[in-house]
Amino acid sequence: METGNKGVILCLERTSIHDGQGLRVVLFMKGCSLSCKWCSTPESQNAVVEKGYGRIITVDQAVAEICKDEIFFFHSGGGVTVSGGECLLQPDFVAGVLGECRRRGIDTAVETSLFAPWQNVEKILPLLNTIFVDLKHPNGKIHKNLVGADNSVILANLKRIDQSDFPVQLHLRIPLIPGINDGDEVLSEALSIANSLKKLVEIEILPYHRLGVGTYAKLERSYELEDVKTPSREYIVGRKEFLEKQGSNIRIKVGGGCTAGG
Repeated sequence: METGNKGVILCLERTSIHDGQGLRVVLFMKGCSLSCKWCSTPESQNAVVEKGYGRIITVDQAVAEICKDEIFFFHSGGGVTVSGGECLLQPDFVAGVLGECRRRGIDTAVETSLFAPWQNVEKILPLLNTIFVDLKHPNGKIHKNLVGADNSVILANLKRIDQSDFPVQLHLRIPLIPGINDGDEVLSEALSIANSLKKLVEIEILPYHRLGVGTYAKLERSYELEDVKTPSREYIVGRKEFLEKQGSNIRIKVGGGCTAGG
């Protein structure tokens, strides 16, 4: 999918505190090539406007909306975060928005699965201060069963970003799904991947939630993890402490919830 000067967005949210430093405007894009079983925003997966979800805007319109919050960026150290769906499916539009924001001195970030051609990543990488990458499962075969594709492209893109000359801050996010990717062996393997990254700032654990379940019904789709319950705060903290005891120097924190696309 590519729309050039126009983009298909899901929505624009203001004053977020969970999507980067300070207060941020989050621009949620439409379209995703993955289909995570736990996706909290299934309305973001389809690349077109559907059932009232989404709209088409230009780069200038998006930037104008973002700039309405410039005063909050200045006082909080915030900025704009482009999320999804998968923002890398509309690289020209996203690059246009990020480039204009950078020209105005606005801090830029994206949230992505990195499941996209490298040339899409290249278009936006020079325009980023921060990149948040979902590490859904370290095992390629299991990853494919969970989200519809293996993780070879994702891991290759992650490595190339880490080896690039661009001074982007890299954050790994693990959407922790009980019984699926929260076991000791899986977390240890994820930590091994993290330990290989020079640009990595931290690992963020995102607790599983069920806030998007109602949307599946509206879209006339079934929710595959109907029996999975939201874990307790104590359990999430316990998983964080397990990672901290593995001898890595990487900072680990518990985030506010799953990212848009899962």
